[in-house]
Amino acid sequence: MLSVLSYGRLVARAVIGGLSQTDSRDYSLVTASCGFGKDFRKGILKKGMCYGDDACFIARHRTADVLGVADGVGGWRDYGVDPSQFSGTLMRTCERLVKEGRFVPSNPVGVLTTGYYELLQNKVPLLGSSTACIVVLDRQSHTLHTANLGDSGFLVVRGGEVVHRSDEQQHYFNTPFQLSIVPPGAEGAVLSDSPDAADSSSFDVQLGDIILTATDGLFDNMPDYMILQELKKLKNSNYESIQQTARSIAEQAHDLAYDPNYMSPFAQFACDNGLNVRGGKPDDITVLLSIVAEYTD
Repeated sequence: MLSVLSYGRLVARAVIGGLSQTDSRDYSLVTASCGFGKDFRKGILKKGMCYGDDACFIARHRTADVLGVADGVGGWRDYGVDPSQFSGTLMRTCERLVKEGRFVPSNPVGVLTTGYYELLQNKVPLLGSSTACIVVLDRQSHTLHTANLGDSGFLVVRGGEVVHRSDEQQHYFNTPFQLSIVPPGAEGAVLSDSPDAADSSSFDVQLGDIILTATDGLFDNMPDYMILQELKKLKNSNYESIQQTARSIAEQAHDLAYDPNYMSPFAQFACDNGLNVRGGKPDDITVLLSIVAEYTD
């Protein structure tokens, strides 16, 4: 009898699994954003969707929802270049490509590549560097396709646990992979990675999954367990609830960034690399918080 019951349970699981795999509903992302620059202007956006030198976009197409974040490299300011111009222009270009349908949902690296090469061919000179992370939800296949270059990134949370995440890309401590446009003759003096170097992944999502996409200003100041504690406050896919939780996460990261006694993830990483560092890491912070929901027009 036990073996019959066990077989029955296995059949039931197979049927349930089969139903989930053939779910004909289209999925979408309900997304809210929050962030601020190091100048303390919480939640204040520059032109476009930029918090300080960070930039982001949220775009919807009939085939997919697409998110992006980019972190402009602040060192360019020493040469009279506004770092937010590069990251902001890159994200606005990627957003336009999505809205025009000039992308394939399963190839987020392609969005990044096309956007970057458009910047290279821009008639108006543009200098700078940034990291970049592109997240694409294919509505019909329910697959999350991602491309991450550098130390921005994303988490997928299900049942209170991180079930998928991006891999950070660093050349060496505090020097992430980055896209760059440099003055003629300076090509060898500035780090510049190909968009093809981005780490790409595909992951099947479920209704109710939480996706957090952010720049390193979040991840350098909040470890996973703190982020998960904040996400427990998210009870439904209502936009207002998502917005409130995104703000709560961004504000907590901001507070920790200016705590000199806090052993932040960044400080721990620095210590692991032989540096005597303590405290948070003041930085621009951008948070995009999404919930996978059934698609509605």
